[in-house]
Amino acid sequence: MDDEQGPTVGLGPVAAAALVFGSSAAVLVVELVALRLLAPHFGLTLETSTLVIGLALAAIAAGTWAGGWVADRVAPRPLLGPLLGVSGAAVAVTPVVVRGAAAAGPDLLTLAAALTILVPGALLSAVSPVVVKLRLTSLHETGAVVGRLSGIGTVGAIAGTVLTGFVLISRVPVSGILVGLGVLLLAASVAVQATGRRGRGDAVLGAVVAMGALAATATPSGCDTETTYHCLAVAADADRATGRTLVLDGLRHSYVDLEDPTHLEFAYVRAMAAAVEVGLPGDDPLDAYFLGAGGLTLPRWLDATRPGSDALVSEIDGGVVAADVDLLGDSFPAGTEVRVEDGRQGIERLGSDGRDLVVGDAFGGVSVPWHLATVEALEGIDAALRDDGLYVANLIDHGPLDFARAYVRTTAEVFDHVTLLAPPAVLDGDDGGNLVLVASDAPLDADAVVEQMAARDLGWRSLAGDDLAGWTQSAPVLTDDFAPVDQLLTPY
Repeated sequence: MDDEQGPTVGLGPVAAAALVFGSSAAVLVVELVALRLLAPHFGLTLETSTLVIGLALAAIAAGTWAGGWVADRVAPRPLLGPLLGVSGAAVAVTPVVVRGAAAAGPDLLTLAAALTILVPGALLSAVSPVVVKLRLTSLHETGAVVGRLSGIGTVGAIAGTVLTGFVLISRVPVSGILVGLGVLLLAASVAVQATGRRGRGDAVLGAVVAMGALAATATPSGCDTETTYHCLAVAADADRATGRTLVLDGLRHSYVDLEDPTHLEFAYVRAMAAAVEVGLPGDDPLDAYFLGAGGLTLPRWLDATRPGSDALVSEIDGGVVAADVDLLGDSFPAGTEVRVEDGRQGIERLGSDGRDLVVGDAFGGVSVPWHLATVEALEGIDAALRDDGLYVANLIDHGPLDFARAYVRTTAEVFDHVTLLAPPAVLDGDDGGNLVLVASDAPLDADAVVEQMAARDLGWRSLAGDDLAGWTQSAPVLTDDFAPVDQLLTPY
C-alpha cells in the first residue's frame, strides 16, 4: 500500500510552483482591488472591508474544496486551462459589471459585487488542489508535496498583497489592474492548454477579455483620477462659474471658489468659521493645524481673513494634494504647508503649546478615522494647543447619533469646555448630517457662536454645559484600546 502510485505526472515542479504562486497572488489582487472598486458605491468602512475579506475567504474555501473534489474524479491536467482562462475573463469584465450594476440599482449592485469576488476567487483557488493532484506520485511524498505547494501559495498571496498595496494601486487605475490581470491569466491558460483543445476555447475567452477591456475603457468610472485611497473627481458648479467641488468616492468633500477664498459654500464650514471668529476674536494671524486637506477651503479662508497666518496640513492621500495643486495652482496660501502623512503621526509631531487652532476634517468615507477619535489622539491635540487655543471638528452621523455622542463625550474627557453645533433637526434626532464640535480649555460663548452662525445664514443650535453632558452621558469613551467607530455610526 505504501508503494501505491498516484496519477501520472503532467506538470513539472517549476510550472507547478508558478501556477500555485500566480493563482494565489491573483486572488489577493482581486480582493484588494475589489475594495477600491466598491468604495464609491458602498463606502470604505470596516463593514465593507470585512464583507470583502469574508467573501474572498469563502471563495478560497469553496474553490479549494471543489477543485480537490473534481480533481479526484476527472483527469486533472485538462482542468488547468479552463480554470485560468475563465477566471481571467471574469476578472477582466469586473469593472464594467460593477459600474453597470451600480447604474441599475442597489440590489443588482450587491449581487454583482458578490459575484465578481466569488467567481474568480473560487476558480483561481481551485488551481492549487489540481496542481497538488498532478504532482503526487507516491504516498511517501504526500506531506512534502502538499506542504511545499501550500507554502508557495502563501508566498504568492503575500506577493500579491504587497504588489497591489504598495505598487499597483498607487500607479495603475483599478480598471487597468483588473484587465491586465485578466490578460495575464488568459496567457497562462494558453500556456498550459493540452493539445487537442487549443484554439477555439482560448479565442472565445480572449474575445471576452478584449470586450471587458474595451467596456472598462468606455464605461465612465466617475473618477478624474484614482488616488491611493480614493476615486477622485473635481466637479464644476453650474451656478457659480468659479466654484469647484472635490468629490471623493462619490461624496462631496470640499467646495472652493477659485477667485474668492472667503466664500464658504458648505454649512458645516460656515459653522466652523463662526466658531473660530468667536473663540479666537480679532484679525491677528493664527498658527493653525489641519487634519485633512480636502480642497484647502479653510486654510485659504484663514489666509484671506487673517493675513500672515501659518497653516500646517496633514493629508494621508497624496493624490488629494496633487489635485489641490492642479485645482488651485498659484492661489495656494503662502503660509500653508501640506504634509502627506497620517493625521495621527502628524499630531505626534506637533509638539506642545504651539497652535492657536486645530481643525479636524479627516474622513474615511463618512467616518472619522477611529484612531483620530480617541482620548489619546485628543490629548495630543490638546497638548499642541495654547491655553486659550481652539479645536474645531467636523462630524457626520445619523439616527440616534451614537458616534457623535461618543466623540463628544470623549472630547469632554480631555478639554474643559466643549460645545456642539448642529441643525435643530439633527439635534432632535429627526435628521442626520454634519455636526461641528468646538473644544477648548478656555470658556466659549456658545450664544455668540449661534449669533455668528445666524449672520452666516445658518439656523443651527448649540449644546453645551449640563445639557451637552446629559446628551452624551450614556455614550462610551473612545480609546486606542476600544473605538468601535464604524459600529456606532448609523448609515443614511
